[in-house]
Amino acid sequence: MQDIEPFYNWRHLYVAEEDKRSPFYGRKYSEFEFSNTVYNYYIHPQWDDFGSKTLYMKLLFADYDQNYAIIELIGEWNDAIENDIMTLRRDVTDQLYSQGISKFILIAENVLNFHSSDDSYYEEWNEQVADDGGWVVVLNMPEQSQHDFKRTRLTNYVPLIDLPQWRTMKPDLVFQYVDNWMIKYLE
Repeated sequence: MQDIEPFYNWRHLYVAEEDKRSPFYGRKYSEFEFSNTVYNYYIHPQWDDFGSKTLYMKLLFADYDQNYAIIELIGEWNDAIENDIMTLRRDVTDQLYSQGISKFILIAENVLNFHSSDDSYYEEWNEQVADDGGWVVVLNMPEQSQHDFKRTRLTNYVPLIDLPQWRTMKPDLVFQYVDNWMIKYLE
């Protein structure tokens, strides 16, 4: 069993299952019934299943005024077999985009492996959000997972950023840090 929980210190600020604009609105969770698995290891029941067999997520924060969302991921990000990026886009981020979210921060420190396919979904996503002044970034992806991400040049569309202290920050400060980083990156 894997007992890593999604980050919960912002729950007093935002709860996805209580947000009518969230793809997870109305979801119910068990604290005791573990049913989702990664590599045959059960994961904490607070992680959200969004259709991938190996990757789970938690929408930690969404700010519709500042147009950003912070999403934490756990598991294996597998575009080669499961096409996880397509599932994430269609079932989560496209819904958030339709609600005005154009800046996405994906926290990937619990992504154990990354397997790439082609870059078309990343390029399309980048173009979609860039039209609204948005962007997509990945925070804190482990070195072993970065290898294939960089090899297939996905960083052309989705930069990798390290911000190890994000847990000690409020969501607006995480956003400000990443937004300032992206302003410099895009210049």
